[in-house]
Amino acid sequence: MFRQVANRLLTRSTTTYSAATIRRPYSTEVATDAAAGDSDFVESWKKVVPNIDPPKTPIQYMKPRPPTPSTLPSKLTVNFVLPYASELSQTEVDMVIVPATTGQMGILPGHVPTIAELKPGLLSVHEGNDVKKYFISSGFAFVHSNSYADILAVEAVPLDQIDPAQVQKGLSEFTQKLSSASTELDKAEAQIGVDVHSALNSALTG
Repeated sequence: MFRQVANRLLTRSTTTYSAATIRRPYSTEVATDAAAGDSDFVESWKKVVPNIDPPKTPIQYMKPRPPTPSTLPSKLTVNFVLPYASELSQTEVDMVIVPATTGQMGILPGHVPTIAELKPGLLSVHEGNDVKKYFISSGFAFVHSNSYADILAVEAVPLDQIDPAQVQKGLSEFTQKLSSASTELDKAEAQIGVDVHSALNSALTG
């Protein structure tokens, strides 16, 4: 029986897939038409709710990006977004330094494509002599081959809006909670508080 199954598997015709046939298109290859939008969605919407204009679909917000340049560009284009706001949109800068889980990572024009997980820490945006600093809680940084970087953070606060006294107070409170925690849940919550406030303190003093 096993031989019959093996023979069937070996004699079954196989389809050869190349990388070109299975890869997904890059954002530079996505053709978007903000005027037309998603025609299938609009058509379905009008059948169900003909008296209300259809909402905009994600494709209407997409903008095609330039292809990977043949020469090293002089600027890095950054999108820095939060769940509730957009801090930077299509902003050209010299460099961005993000707090990756593997350590501080500098992103310059021409950086290799990278996906980096972010941890609580300091994110700095450098443009000439101007440096904007944010404290972020977590997120991801997506660096593309065409010198675009998308930074997605869960929370972000400009560093100059953080009160050092409150940071020291919070660090002291969570350190005390960690030492007196009796359950694993309490220990985990207190450890998160210590880690975040320690990172805040380092960002302010560094």
